[in-house]
Amino acid sequence: MLQLLRGKKSSLLVKIVLGLVVIGFSFFGIESYFVANIDTSVARVGKGEISQEQFRERFAQYRQRMVQMMGEGGDASFLDRPEIKLQLLNSMVDERVLLDANDKLGIAISPDRIRSEILAIGAFQNDGKFDPDQYRMLLSSQGMTPAGFEQRVRDDLAVRELPQQVNATALVTDAEIDTYLRLKDQRRDFHYAKLPKPVAKPDAEVSDADIESYYKEHASEYMTPERVALDYVELDAAGVHVDETPDDSVLKDRYEKEKARYVTAEQRLASHILVKVGGKGGPDDQKAALAKAEDIESQIKSGKSFADLAKKESDDLGSKNSGGDLGWLDKGSTDEAFETALFALQKDEVSKPVLSSEGYHIIELRDVRPGKTRPFEEVRADLAKEYAETEKERVYAEKAGRLTDLVFQNPASLEPAVKELGLKVGKTALFPRMGGDGIAANPGVVKAAFSDSVLVQNNNSDPIEIGPNHVVVVRIAEHKPAEPIPLETVKLSVRSRILAERLSKEAKDQADALFAELGKGETLEQLAGKHDLKIEEQKGIGREAAVPEGTLVQAVFAMPRPAEGKSEFKLVDMAGDEYALVRLDAVVDGDPSKLDAKTREATRNTLTESLGSVTTREFVSALRKNTRVTLSEKRLEE
Repeated sequence: MLQLLRGKKSSLLVKIVLGLVVIGFSFFGIESYFVANIDTSVARVGKGEISQEQFRERFAQYRQRMVQMMGEGGDASFLDRPEIKLQLLNSMVDERVLLDANDKLGIAISPDRIRSEILAIGAFQNDGKFDPDQYRMLLSSQGMTPAGFEQRVRDDLAVRELPQQVNATALVTDAEIDTYLRLKDQRRDFHYAKLPKPVAKPDAEVSDADIESYYKEHASEYMTPERVALDYVELDAAGVHVDETPDDSVLKDRYEKEKARYVTAEQRLASHILVKVGGKGGPDDQKAALAKAEDIESQIKSGKSFADLAKKESDDLGSKNSGGDLGWLDKGSTDEAFETALFALQKDEVSKPVLSSEGYHIIELRDVRPGKTRPFEEVRADLAKEYAETEKERVYAEKAGRLTDLVFQNPASLEPAVKELGLKVGKTALFPRMGGDGIAANPGVVKAAFSDSVLVQNNNSDPIEIGPNHVVVVRIAEHKPAEPIPLETVKLSVRSRILAERLSKEAKDQADALFAELGKGETLEQLAGKHDLKIEEQKGIGREAAVPEGTLVQAVFAMPRPAEGKSEFKLVDMAGDEYALVRLDAVVDGDPSKLDAKTREATRNTLTESLGSVTTREFVSALRKNTRVTLSEKRLEE
C-alpha cells in the first residue's frame, strides 16, 4: 500500500486517502498517540471510579478513629495489613453501588433533611442550640467549608437511605418468635466422664536417632530468623524551626489576602410554624394544608402569639416546644424558597405561607445580625499562629523534597543528605521481618528494609511516611541471613517436644478406644467402673451456662436431639490433651407461653434487627453483582 502511494503521490487517490487520515486525526486527537492514559484508580464501580487519593483520605480518617479508640499504648500496626485495607475498599465500593442505585431509583436527600441532620450534631451546639459561629470555626479547623461538609452529610444520608428502607421491610412472625424462644431457652440433661491424662514418665527414653530425625523433619522451626539493622535519617515537621514572630507587615499582607475568612455573613433570627401536607400529597391535601397555614397566619395578624400558635399547631417536632425557634440562620443553610422568604422580611414581620418540600411554613423574623469584618488587631494572634504553622509546613515540604532528590541522586549513601540538610544518622538494633523497636515497629519501614532495592541492591529507601509530616529514609547497616540453630543448642527442646507429642497421641488413642467401646454396647457406667472414671450429672443446663466448662456445654448443644427413650454419645476434645465421654439424655425446649408481652416484644425487636441486617447485606450484595466492579488491590500499597 505504501509503495502504491509513493508511486502515485500526485494522484487524486492519494489526496483522498491523506484527506481521510487528516480527518481521522482531527476526531481522535494526535496527542493520544503521545500521552499515556494511565489508570491509577483502586477500584472501578460501574462508570465511576475510586481514586487512590480518595482511598488514602478515607483510610487516614479510619486509622485516626481506630487509634483514638485504642488510646495510648495501642498497637495500630495491624491497620496496615492488606486485608484491612481491602475491607475498607470493599466498604467504599458498596457505598458507590448504593449511590448509583439511588440515582437510578430517583432517591434524593432534601436540603431540609440535611439541615436537620447538621442542626442535631452536638459539636455545633451551644447551650443546646445550633451555633453558626461554632459551626464555621470547627469546620475551618478541619480544613472544610460548610458546602463541603453539607455534601459529606448528603452522601452519608444517601448511603444509608436504601439500607434503612430495606431494613424496615423485615417482618418477624409470632411463629418465628416461638421457635427462637424454644431454642434460646432450651435445657439439656447429660452425664459425662473426664478421661485422665496420660502421665509423663520421668525416665522415658528418646534416642539420639529420634531426636536427630525430628530435628531434620522440623528444620524450618529451628532457624534463627533473617535480621537486619538499619542506618536512617528522619525529617519531622515538629522539629523544624521557623521565625514564629513575623513582622506586622507580613501578617497584614496575609490578612488583606484572606480577609474574606474574617467576614461574618448577615444572620437572621427566625421562628416558624410548619404545616405538613397530609394524605398522599395530592391537590386536595395541598389545598387543606394551605388553608390551615393561611388560617394560622390570619390568627397571628389578629394579635395571637406566634410562639403559642407554634407550640399548638406546628408539625416540626424539633422546634415546636420552643415556640418554633430556629435560631440564627445564614444564607445557604435552608431550603431555597424558605430562605428567599426569610431574607425578604423586615424585623418583626411574619411571612405568608411558604411552600417547601416539608410543607407550608409561616416565618417570623425576630432579629437581624448584620455581617461584619473582624479587624486585624482582633485576629492578629490567630494569623501569627497560622503563619508559624504554614511556615513550618513550607520549610518541611522544601526539605522533604530536597531529601527525596538527594537520596535518589546518591542511592549508596546518606551522607549528602546529612551534610546538606543538617540531619543525624540514627541506628536500629537487629530485627526480623516481624519488626522491632523504634522506627522498626513501623510496617512501612520493615517492608522497605526487606525489599529487593534496599536489602539486595543496597540502595537507600524512598522516603517513608511514619507520621503526619514525618518521614525517614533507611539503608542496610547489617544483614544476618536466616541460619539453622545447631542441634546441640536445641536438643533438650526437641526431646521435650517429642515426649509431648507422644503423650498427646497416647491421650487421643486412649479416648478413641474408650469411645469405640461405647459404640460396641458398653454403657457409660460400665466403662466408668472398668476404668475407674468419675461420672458427673448435669440437669437443666442452658446453652449460655458457664458451669461445667463452656467447651463442654457448647459440645452438648451441638449434639442431635436423642430419640425417645434413647441417648446420644459424643467424644469431646477439652483441649490440653484432655477428653470427655458425654451422654446426652434429654432435651427440653423453652416454653414461649410463659413469657410476658414485654419479653416477646424485645425478642421481636432483636430478631427484626437481625433479619433486617441480613436482608440489607443481601440487597447490597445483589446490587453489587449487577454492577461491574474491578478492584486494583496492588495500588492500595502504592
